[in-house]
Amino acid sequence: MKKRLYFITVLFLSGIVLRSSAQQATRLISNWQFLKQDLGGVWEAVRPVKEGNPESVPLWTKVSLPHCANERDAVDPDVNYYEGPMWYKTQLTVKNPYAKGRTLLHFEGTGQKTEVYVYTTKVGAHVGGYDEWTVDITDAVEAFEKQDSLVKQFKGKVPVSIRCDNSRDLEMLPSDLSDFNVYGGLYRYVNLVYEPAVYVDKVFALPTVSNKTGNLNVKLNITNPDQLKNGIVQLRLLDPQGKALQKTEKKLETFDGTFTIGDLSVKNPQLWAPETPSLYKLEVTLSTSAGTHTTVTPVGFRNFEFVKHGPFLLNGKRLLLRGTHRHEDHAGVAAAMTEDLMRQEMIEMKEMGVNFIRLGHYQQSRIILNLCDSLGILVWEEIPWCRGGLGGAVYQAQGKRMLTNMIEQHYNHPSVIIWGLGNENDWPGDFPEFDKEKIRRYMKELNTLAHTLDASRKTAIRRCDFCKDIVDVYSPSIWAGWYRGIYTEYKEVTKKEFDEVDHFLHVEWGGDSHAGRHSENPDKALQNIKATGAADERSGDASLYGGAARASKDGDWSETYICNLIDWHLKEQETMPWLTGTAQWVFKDFSTPIRPDNPVPYMNQKGIVERDLTKKEAYYVFQSYWTSKPMAHIYGHSWPVRWGKEGEEKMIKVYSNCEEAELFVNGKSCGVKKRNSQDFPAAGLRWNVGLKKGANIAYVIARKGSQVVRDTISFVYQTEQWGKPAKVKLEKVKEEGGTITLEAKLYDVQDNQCLDGANWIRFGLTGDGTLLDDLGTSSGSRLVQLYNGRAIIRIKTNGGKSVASAKVEQLPVAFLNL
Repeated sequence: MKKRLYFITVLFLSGIVLRSSAQQATRLISNWQFLKQDLGGVWEAVRPVKEGNPESVPLWTKVSLPHCANERDAVDPDVNYYEGPMWYKTQLTVKNPYAKGRTLLHFEGTGQKTEVYVYTTKVGAHVGGYDEWTVDITDAVEAFEKQDSLVKQFKGKVPVSIRCDNSRDLEMLPSDLSDFNVYGGLYRYVNLVYEPAVYVDKVFALPTVSNKTGNLNVKLNITNPDQLKNGIVQLRLLDPQGKALQKTEKKLETFDGTFTIGDLSVKNPQLWAPETPSLYKLEVTLSTSAGTHTTVTPVGFRNFEFVKHGPFLLNGKRLLLRGTHRHEDHAGVAAAMTEDLMRQEMIEMKEMGVNFIRLGHYQQSRIILNLCDSLGILVWEEIPWCRGGLGGAVYQAQGKRMLTNMIEQHYNHPSVIIWGLGNENDWPGDFPEFDKEKIRRYMKELNTLAHTLDASRKTAIRRCDFCKDIVDVYSPSIWAGWYRGIYTEYKEVTKKEFDEVDHFLHVEWGGDSHAGRHSENPDKALQNIKATGAADERSGDASLYGGAARASKDGDWSETYICNLIDWHLKEQETMPWLTGTAQWVFKDFSTPIRPDNPVPYMNQKGIVERDLTKKEAYYVFQSYWTSKPMAHIYGHSWPVRWGKEGEEKMIKVYSNCEEAELFVNGKSCGVKKRNSQDFPAAGLRWNVGLKKGANIAYVIARKGSQVVRDTISFVYQTEQWGKPAKVKLEKVKEEGGTITLEAKLYDVQDNQCLDGANWIRFGLTGDGTLLDDLGTSSGSRLVQLYNGRAIIRIKTNGGKSVASAKVEQLPVAFLNL
């Protein structure tokens, strides 16, 4: 019941902020058509068409918004993802309730260059895939509605056509060298907005706290295209419980530009913090002869400090930033995540214990920032200056414009503490010239701009040592145990980097894991890896080929190894009192065009959940360190078959935040153990147990005070050793709701399952069914590396018959009639 109430609170708070941007706004979700190619001109989108006539081609597809052109091809193992022009069209019923009001289209984010047309009139354009923007269509709609023949042709509706384009462009941010897809489409919500003739366009609410008194300075930007005069602005502040605290008014004779309206004070304000994200509401009402317009803005009173050569303080107390990262990407929809999906993702983060997030590597949806405010998650948000070097005047102007828009659009979110100016700007490749001094000069310009727009927050970059003295907070590249070195040197390497800058924050650490792949000896392949030190590690070689031995290239990519790596990092962070905090990379697996050879092709698999939010084992390692609600999780829920010799003891690990735990295997107690975070691995909650051949059942009972939690797993223990793979078997393991789950397994000639099999397998299907692939998950790709000699794929039957196939190179193809 508690969890349900928590969810409703998040929904309510998010909704308040969504309504703050406009008096009347409607999401345009349905009745869209999409064309994944260019047109000869906008006329082809609106000309009269009769079915079967030549004008009826090219053929359009019905879609709903948000929609991404790369929803499937971003992870298609056999093609490059689409980068090029595309079109959307719809017809709107426009009925503005305000006399001489303004009708707007508000875009929450489109990729990457966008043009908007009303009938054949171009009404606006935008460059940039992540900042919000608005087009005033008032005049174009009025001109269209004066043409009776067009009104009749479109039955009273207004045709709107939108051209998006994510073509490669070296003079545009972000670089196509970035480790993420540069998506195309209307992949965030589009809103039809009605405003009066004069309206508040932006609210800048700056809360400060001093001597137990809160002060709220309020500035407004007012849009007034008709140059109306005289009006009253009223400010009203409500506390988190909805009680009105302060009210003030100001008369204005003119409305153009930005105005300082005044200050509101609050005694003993309820402070915003991760555990108590108290949100006040600021109501701004503008009354003029054109009507009344009200906006509602969230306000959070809090202060923070990065102590020089020390920790991070929030509201005067040390807070260890326990963070992760997020890309706007999801299975089956790519960047086009709905609000429900975003909410689910952010709640899963919060339930893991996150209190900080770096939004990489671009301005993200307003919905995410609203959720961070209401859930209590501090934010580093950045512009997409990521890799490639530095372009020319057009490129640099875009960077400054995106920084300005990000700060102005997300200024009022109490969760934001850092504006990021760039990522891996030491990475060349997009231009013949790579001039460090020019990059430094531009970085200084961005830093000055950020502080001019918002002096209350810090600036930061990650991984560009020759610019680390420019920004307020710096994160070097430290991938101990993955791209360089061994994870046990993490603390030493981090302290060395910490001492080199005034304000340090470590973002990006962890490693890849192929969901469902586990290991009895995850460190076996790592015996040739040498300890390095920060200077060597900083280069961060992500290649799967050549170079020194490293876990990313020579390791097994098992969940087992990554759990150990994360366990060690979290253990050490508890003994680093000087540490500001860290952010693990990344919460969820995401697609990337530069990793075609990964076990799931075109996927960065460093997530602790899969691309569809299926939890990996590592999720529970974080939960065991970062949460207080009692939990216990036996490692291996996705490990159906373990292996070894008869009588050989095997380690069973339990990740738990409880004080003690008792493990039972096949009905017999293995003893009670006390949790000690410094007893690696699993904080001492591990048992070496002799397993019986065949089926085994293990369960744990963990206690925290009077509270008790349990977890159970079952698995098979295989003692037969296997030889060279000789065949693939394909079988149906589940059928539910018209979806069949198939599992392919690798066997030797003696019918022993090859449990170390990591071969590539390709699934196929012919007949009535649909292969549920191109999802970017270990069970949703038609080409995937086996995990422990097996792989899963799902098929939608469509009520008919099909034949499925599974092919491993140099082995006979396996077929199954469905």
